[in-house]
Parts: sequence; structure tokens; C-alpha cells
Amino acid sequence: MPDTDARNDEQGLRTPIVAVLGHVDHGKTSLLDKIRGSTVIEGEAGAITQHIGATAIPLDVVSKVAGSLIDPSDFDLPGLLFIDTPGHHSFTTLRSRGGALADIAILVVDVNDGFQPQTLEAINILKQSQTPFVVAANKIDTVPGWKPNEDAPVQQTKEAQSDRASSMLDEKLYEIIGELSDEGFSADMYWRVQDFRGNIGVVPVSAETGEGVPDLLTVLMGLAQRYMKEDMAIDVSGPGAGTVLEVKEEKGFGTTLDVVLYDGTIREDETIVVGGLDDPIVTDVRAILKPRPLAEIRTEDRFEKVEEIAAASGVKIAAPDLGNAMAGAPVRVVRDRDIDEVITEVRAELSEIEVETQEQGVVVKADTLGSLEAIANAMAEAEIPIMRAEVGDVAPRDISVASTAGEDKHKTILAFNVDVLADAEREAEESDVKLFESGVIYRLIEEYEEYVEELERAQQETVMDNITRPARFQILQDHTFRQNDPAVVGVEVLSGTIKKNSNVVKFEGNDPTRVGHLKGIQEQGDDVDEARSGNRVSVAIDGPTVGRQIEEGDELWMEVPEKHAKILEQELADDIPVDELEALTMYLDKQRKRDPFWGK
Repeated sequence: MPDTDARNDEQGLRTPIVAVLGHVDHGKTSLLDKIRGSTVIEGEAGAITQHIGATAIPLDVVSKVAGSLIDPSDFDLPGLLFIDTPGHHSFTTLRSRGGALADIAILVVDVNDGFQPQTLEAINILKQSQTPFVVAANKIDTVPGWKPNEDAPVQQTKEAQSDRASSMLDEKLYEIIGELSDEGFSADMYWRVQDFRGNIGVVPVSAETGEGVPDLLTVLMGLAQRYMKEDMAIDVSGPGAGTVLEVKEEKGFGTTLDVVLYDGTIREDETIVVGGLDDPIVTDVRAILKPRPLAEIRTEDRFEKVEEIAAASGVKIAAPDLGNAMAGAPVRVVRDRDIDEVITEVRAELSEIEVETQEQGVVVKADTLGSLEAIANAMAEAEIPIMRAEVGDVAPRDISVASTAGEDKHKTILAFNVDVLADAEREAEESDVKLFESGVIYRLIEEYEEYVEELERAQQETVMDNITRPARFQILQDHTFRQNDPAVVGVEVLSGTIKKNSNVVKFEGNDPTRVGHLKGIQEQGDDVDEARSGNRVSVAIDGPTVGRQIEEGDELWMEVPEKHAKILEQELADDIPVDELEALTMYLDKQRKRDPFWGK
């Protein structure tokens, strides 16, 4: 069998890039480990090549694992390249020329758990980037009564199960198919799918026992060969194009880039242009590094230098001036092109991902451009404005920016999958900037929304406490206990809540006259601060004399300042009791008959 690189050269067909997505505990990493592990056993060590952040599985190894499911002569693609950077769940939004970096995705769903919020998040990302995908329905070995057949094709192992175990699995799989249908996808068991472009294939697997792994590799290989062969055609000797996975410090090399190369080649000493925080970075490749075979041996020099590497591959690039490089940014080899053209190309690709910002809003920090874009989309849906959005850890200057926000709810930073630098944390505490950190987009947004609700509730309560609210009450007949200094009378509260230390008015027609100050309330002989609608209490009013300014049978009101009436009507109408709203409406009606614009 010629080695994959040579065949790649000859045909100019690159390996399809496969990303693995799914909810946090549904088994993405263990499924990747299983694919890697079973393929390492099948293809004598060395046939599998470990790349930076990726694992290349050549066709001959795929066909060994898949056994009778694959006839290698049906394929001319060189194999599969699995991106294995766990934690990059929004990985598909890492770009290659405006499309997703991954050619195909595996969406891992736990058969017992079905769709979880992150599953839906991954599906939205797949929809937006139009990436074809298959569903790996994982953990079939946990179905009650299941008897595992290590590494067997799934139909074979399913037939060997009891009727009960088999039908229980079917039930769970049809639930997943139903959930896909709710999301607008037509889906079925992969062996029933004729056209994978119009239908999603569901592959039952177990990352634990390896059952179904042969099927998963077969489906991916078939999908790529049938529908993506044209996309895999590359100019092997052309200038390389790739996407930055991570920016990392490496001992002996300084700042390096982990890159997935999806087109052309890259050579030592070539000039490259990389997307940076402010401007594209132009620099020269000092070293191209690949992991040594069987990278588990963590020797000091765990990388070997290569002079040249071709797509598709994961590679580490060492070069000067990479401090401002961004994860998710494009990398382009200049070679025989005009350098300004390449810089323009990189700029254009970066500007596609620019997040729309507003004058007022929150600060967002994320680990890659892709995740930044995914968060911005989710926040636009939730109608949360963004003032600044950047790739990188939370630094003191982010705190300074957040602290200038006009409203408390915007004095916040949403940090996705990044660290908060120690001095930034200190500054956040001192300047009352609230930090939200998570590796899950929907959790970040949920936590922020809960915080805003809490804030608004607290603000409302403060406003409510400091605002004079309307109330109407009537002096009862034969209930004058003292005529003046202060007048003490029995009253019935008709609507709203009367409170002590409030001014009291009486309307003559529509003209309000302040008659005094309510200085005390007694209910059944006890002093109280307030009395609700329907209660009968005695009140002490400083100022009037019963029989002069006020009479038994009079209707009196708590005096509401115009500014307070406006806030109550415009902002708090939904938060006050019905009887109080009724009192407010009557009070406003009276005032507005005299002055139509009162309280507006």
C-alpha cells in the first residue's frame, strides 16, 4: 500500500476533516479515544499518525476496522482526519474561507439522555455553517440486558441481543430521530438512508465496547467519498491555507500556533500572514513541528521538525511575533503572491466574523473567533447588546471598559472558555464589574439573564420603597375621636394602601387641596405603619379640624407627587395590586380633568 502522503500528492485529494460535537457528558472524548484506540490496535502502531490537535486515520486502517463493511477499492480519498481538541465544542465555527473548518461532523448523543441544551447548540452551529453530519447514538451498551460484542458492527451485535434489549434500544433511537425531526432534519437508522445529503444517518455506537465504531467510520468514509470528493481536490503544491486552533507557549520555541492546514503546503522559512488581534501579522516560519510517532512518550523533544507538510494535517508552527495571533484566525502562505494581496485576503476573512457592537452593552471574551461568533449569534437572539467582543483571556483593560457602562446590568463580562487574569479578578471586585465564566454558551447567557432579572427586581423594590403610592379612604360617620391637633378619626381604606408620614389631600371637584399630614395609624389599639384596602383603622392627621377642613363621610387621598404618578403609570403598573391601580387611575383622571398633561 503506498503511504498516504504519496497517494495524496499524486491525486491531489486531501483527507476530509472530521469534528466531534455534542453535550458535555455524552462521550465525545471517549468516542474519539475509542476510534483512536481501536484503529491503533488494527493498524500496527505507526500507521495512525498523530498530528497536532488531530489524528489521521489512513484508508487501509479504516477498512481493517470496518471489515466487511468497506471495500477499500471503492475509495480514492486517503482516509480521515479527526480533530481532537476536546472542549472546543463550538469547533465547527472555526472557519476555512468563510465555511466551517470541518468537512463533516459527528454529533454525539447519549441514547439515555437524548437532546440536551448543548446538543441543540451544536445543531444550530451545524445548521448555520451548513456542515453535513451523522449522529452517533452513544452508550448502547447501557441498555438493560445488553450483551456486548466488542468492536462488532452494530447490526450484527443488535441481532445477537434479546428481543427486549433490541426493542428498548429501538425505542431510544426513535426518540432521537423524533428530536432531529423537531429541529427540521429528516433522519433514520444509517442503514436505511439512501441519500445522506437529504437525510441524517443515526449510527448506534458504544464508546465503551467499540460496537458500532466500524459503522461510524464506514458512514463517514462513504459520505466524504460520495458527496465531498470535489471539495477534497486541492492544489497539493500550492501555497498553504489553514486555521489556527490554539496559540501556545512552547519551551524552546516561544509562542507557537497549532494549525489545521486544509489546502496546499507549508515549508520552513516561508513568509506567512496570520490573523491578529489588531492587524494581520506577517512573519517567517522558523520551524514546522509534528508530534513524534506514538506521542504518548513525553520526551523533552516530543516534536520532530519537518521541512514541508501538505494538507490536510494538524501542525505546529514556530515563528517570531505571534503574541497577538488569535485562535480561529486564518493562516496563509505568501509564496509567489503579492504580500499586500494576502494581507487583504486575511483581513477580509476576519471581517466576516466581526461582531456587531453597540454604544452600550456587555463585554464578551472567548477562546476562538468561532466561539465568539457563536456567542454573538446566541446573544443577538436573546437581545443582549454587546459593547466589545474579543478573543483572549479577561485582562484588566476589559474590566476598565466594562466599568464605564451606563447601566449596572451592562457592567459585566461574559467569558467563554478563557481564563481571568489574577489582576483582572482583583480589579473586577474593586470596580463592581460582574464576571460570568462558562464553557457552555447557553449557561453563560442563562446566568446573565438571571442576574439581570435579579437586578431589575432589586431596583424595582428600591423604587417601590421610595415612591408614594395612591390610596383612597373615607372618614366613617360617628368616628371622630378628637377634632384637631391632631384630628383622630376612624376610616375605611377603599383602595390602595395608606402609610403613615404621608400627605393627605381632598378633592373639591377636580381640584386637590392638601388638608394635612397623616402621622399615625392604629389598628385595634396597636400602632401600625400601613393599612391595606378593606381595613378599618383610626388615623391621626396633623393640620385639619373635623367639621372645618374635613367632615365625617369625606373621601380623602394619599397625595401622590406628579413624578411618582408618572413612574407608577409608565413603569410599575404591572407590579402594583389591582385596587391600587384602580386608585391610581381615579387619581390621574381627576388631576387630568384639570390639567390634561399631568403625570405624562
